[in-house]
Amino acid sequence: MHVAVGSTNPVKLEAVEQTLERFDPTVTTVAVDSGIPEQPWSVTETITGAENRARHALTATPADYGVGLEGGVARFDETPGLYLIMWAAVTDGERLERGGGPSIRLPDHIADRLEDGEELGPVMDDACNTNAIAETIGAAGVLSADLIDRASALGDALACAFGPFQVDHYAQPLE
Repeated sequence: MHVAVGSTNPVKLEAVEQTLERFDPTVTTVAVDSGIPEQPWSVTETITGAENRARHALTATPADYGVGLEGGVARFDETPGLYLIMWAAVTDGERLERGGGPSIRLPDHIADRLEDGEELGPVMDDACNTNAIAETIGAAGVLSADLIDRASALGDALACAFGPFQVDHYAQPLE
């Protein structure tokens, strides 16, 4: 199985390799345009970015599947605060499946900076005195006390998007 990831971020590559390990995939990374702002600000924008990455990755390579992984921020009517969210999209050129990963509420001082127009990665680097945290444990790792890291969070979203390609239930009508 050949999988193309619509990003050259090493954490996104790690997420795909770890999540799909049992399929022994050949994984290729390819720089693509997500078609959305660097900091996605809604579930819709985040999913759109993942879908665009998946489609572009597949068309740029001879892969069997294109994968798009996207982190964003969003507010939910049901709960206060700004949340970090993770979404994935997978396509084989005919079907496009999507899956969501974990979400975690951002601390108010981080959310305030995002509201002022900054991007999460650099804000987290500043708050944690690090460099390129988005390419390591990410905000998810920092804010969950390393109970989950960015690769695992993105991997969960990928599992939910890739699963429908592997099970028959999606091809059968409901009784």
